[in-house]
Amino acid sequence: MTMKIRIVFMVMLLFGAFYFTFFYTEEKQAADRENVQQSETGDLPADVVSAHTVTVKLERVYLDGEISEEIVQETIWSMEDFWAAYGDWQLIDMTEDEVVFQKQVDDISPLLKTNGYFGISENGVLSIFNGKPGQAEIIQSFFQIDVEKLESNSHETLMKGIPVKSRQRFEEVLESFKQYSVPE
Repeated sequence: MTMKIRIVFMVMLLFGAFYFTFFYTEEKQAADRENVQQSETGDLPADVVSAHTVTVKLERVYLDGEISEEIVQETIWSMEDFWAAYGDWQLIDMTEDEVVFQKQVDDISPLLKTNGYFGISENGVLSIFNGKPGQAEIIQSFFQIDVEKLESNSHETLMKGIPVKSRQRFEEVLESFKQYSVPE
């Protein structure tokens, strides 16, 4: 070995000796031995809290009756933090591996906003279609309409379809055609 390498080793040994002499206490030695034993046996220290992973289902219920579902994986480190994160949701169901929350949304669903049309079904029921009436499936039905009372331009408009773009438009259309409903 060269002289420089020997000097470096000697300085490192001196620093190590200095550290163990003045800074490394018996409590630290005992804690280090305990941590080594626990890591070998797989036990965790008492102050370490284990995390728990659950599947969280978030159900949003819209005014039009549509329910959207979002599924996320959550790692729970603290139950207090977990409940705080979902404070504005209603707990529906809970198991060890799954938690189901629900929230009432004071709006119409995104599906209706993008592709919903009011129309009249073949049997005269005011309905919302997933696309233009006659070409698409019915998403939701409301009430039977007396087609005889209905004005011809209103009937044609329903046959073509009235787009549902907002909550306000949804409520306006329902209210305007309610007067033509058949009493049960």
